[in-house]
Amino acid sequence: MKYFFSLYLLGVLCVGILLQDTALKESIQRGSEIYADFCITCHMPQGEGVAFTFPPLAQSDYLLQNREASIRGIKYGNDGEMIVNGVTYNNTMAPMGLEDAEVADVMNYILNSWGNSSIEIVTIEEVEAIGK
Repeated sequence: MKYFFSLYLLGVLCVGILLQDTALKESIQRGSEIYADFCITCHMPQGEGVAFTFPPLAQSDYLLQNREASIRGIKYGNDGEMIVNGVTYNNTMAPMGLEDAEVADVMNYILNSWGNSSIEIVTIEEVEAIGK
């Protein structure tokens, strides 16, 4: 009986991982389209940003260390100083008017592009929970 229970739990775990992987891939695809529509002008095609004006998203220490603040910036806009990869940026990013699902998708795209890697999917519920 223990054997079957263990096998069942292993199966449930594997299915959960596969479903999350599929959900993340689909979210990244949608996020790439949102990025092309809303973000590419300032943050550039490869997420390199514009030196001292618009911070890079590629290999960004800020994104990985400040997940909640990054989500908040996309959701509500951002104003003021931030340090990204050792460089200080002090500019304004207007709110894009994205729905919570779109914010989650673009975050998943950014967190998994240009040298960034995050296996933890950004969910709609996570975005909904973040206030100004």
